[in-house]
Amino acid sequence: MSTRLACVVIDAERPRTVADFWAALLGWVVTVERADEVDVAGPDPDGSDLALLFVSASHPKRGKNRLHLDLASRSIDHQRMQVDRALVLGASRVDIGQGPTPWVVLADPEGNEFCVLEPREEYVDTGAVAAIVMDTNDPARLAEFWSTASGWPVLRDDERVAGLRAATGLGCWLEFVHSAQVKSERNRLRLDVTSFEDMDTELSRLRAAGATTLVTDDPDFGVVRRHRLADPETNEFCLLHPTRDHSAAV
Repeated sequence: MSTRLACVVIDAERPRTVADFWAALLGWVVTVERADEVDVAGPDPDGSDLALLFVSASHPKRGKNRLHLDLASRSIDHQRMQVDRALVLGASRVDIGQGPTPWVVLADPEGNEFCVLEPREEYVDTGAVAAIVMDTNDPARLAEFWSTASGWPVLRDDERVAGLRAATGLGCWLEFVHSAQVKSERNRLRLDVTSFEDMDTELSRLRAAGATTLVTDDPDFGVVRRHRLADPETNEFCLLHPTRDHSAAV
């Protein structure tokens, strides 16, 4: 493994406000605050190799996000408590066409969807975040790519859902769920990976796996110490230089 998953990046018009919401909801802490970025991370095992970065963005949210977080619960009562807490902190209930489900779909203060799951055996030891979930037209293909990019093995692979998890068995899952939704604009949430090796070598390896170089003049996407790329379904991500270690505070 020569690259690893570093963080989930979330565009925000009010980074500190949204970061405070997620820190309070997850029981995590703000580890870094800059003018255009606020980082949130949690204790092991919640935060193993995972941080949330809220970055300043000028564009408002439009439409359903292709990537969201699922939160774990220990019991039905715990699920209800989490939903109530999220609503008090500023979340809202949303209808994305889910119909009757045992999980609850909410949105954070800037409309980013997330789910509070009912108790599930596979998430019993994940910590607060059960899974990072990405909509995809081809779960198996995208899971294969992100296994290469993250270094996490594919542990679940069926027709509609593919899932990865760190080989250590700690932290959340990375899941790819079949969706007919067509990507139409830059994602408001993205995954970033960081390199352990020579950047040119890692860029070549990711391109061989299906990544493409992203050419954009979008001022919100950032250009410092990172390479802007897209996965095989054009989901944006960045390859960060080794010195840009977002899990150091975890």
